[in-house]
Amino acid sequence: MTDPAAAPGSAQQKIDTSVPHSARIWNYWLGGKDNYPVDEEAGDAYTAVFPGIVTIARSSRGFLQRNITYLAAEQGIRQFLDIGTGLPTADNTHQVAQRIAPDSRIVYVDNDPMVLAHARALLYSTPEGATAYVDANVLEPDRILEAAGQTLDFTRPTALILSNILGHIADYGQARSIVTRLMAALPSGSYLSINDGSRGIDPDFEQAQDGYNKSGAVPYNLRTVEEITTFFDGLELVDPGVVSVQLWRPDTTSPAPVTIAEHGGLARKP
Repeated sequence: MTDPAAAPGSAQQKIDTSVPHSARIWNYWLGGKDNYPVDEEAGDAYTAVFPGIVTIARSSRGFLQRNITYLAAEQGIRQFLDIGTGLPTADNTHQVAQRIAPDSRIVYVDNDPMVLAHARALLYSTPEGATAYVDANVLEPDRILEAAGQTLDFTRPTALILSNILGHIADYGQARSIVTRLMAALPSGSYLSINDGSRGIDPDFEQAQDGYNKSGAVPYNLRTVEEITTFFDGLELVDPGVVSVQLWRPDTTSPAPVTIAEHGGLARKP
C-alpha cells in the first residue's frame, strides 16, 4: 500500500468474529483463507441450499479479471477505482493491471475493518505505479472521490469498478444516483464495470439469497437484468453488452460458458 486514506483507530479491534460477514463468506467461496468458522458455517448453509453460489463467486472474479485485462491491454487505461473490493485474494485489480502496465494506479474502497487490515498488509504496488485504500462506504460518493483524488488524476480516463456492491444498496433509485454521481466526476474515455447477482434467472439462487437476507446478515438484493442494464444509461456498452458474466468475452481455454444468475457489463463514457 502507498498512502492509504483510512479512518483512524485499529481495524482489528472492530472485527466481530461471532457473526458471519458477507466479505469473509465470499472469500470462503473463492477458496480463500481469510475467514472464521462462523463464516464457513454460513457459507456451507448457503451452498446446501444452492451449491451454484461457488460458481457465481468464482465466475464473478473471472469477469472482473477479463474486464481489467481488456481495459489495460486494449484501451490503455491506467487508473482504476475499485469500490467494494472485498478481501484480497489472487489476481486482485492492481495485480492484473500492473502485470500489463506497471505504472497503473489503483484505489480500493471498502469500509470493512478486516478488509482494511488485509489491504494494508497485502496490496503492494509496483514501484512505477501506486495503490491506495480508502476506508469509506459506497453511500458516500463525494467522500470517496475526494479521497481517491489524492492518488488518481480525474482529468485522465479512469475505470470505475462496482463488483457485487450495488446489491447492498436496497433502494434501486439510490443505487442509480450513486453510479451517476461517481461517473459524473470522471472524464470522457472513462469506463464503468458492474456485475451483480441477477433475479429472474435461477429460482434456487433467489430462494437461497432471500433466506440469507432474512438471517440477520447484511442483505444483498438481486436485481433483474433490465435493472442492471440501466446502470449503464448514457454510456457506450462494450460488446457483448450486459450478459451473464461467463459469457462476457470468455477465455477460450476454459470450459464452455453457460448462463448463470450473475450479470455484468463494461461501458465507456463518451
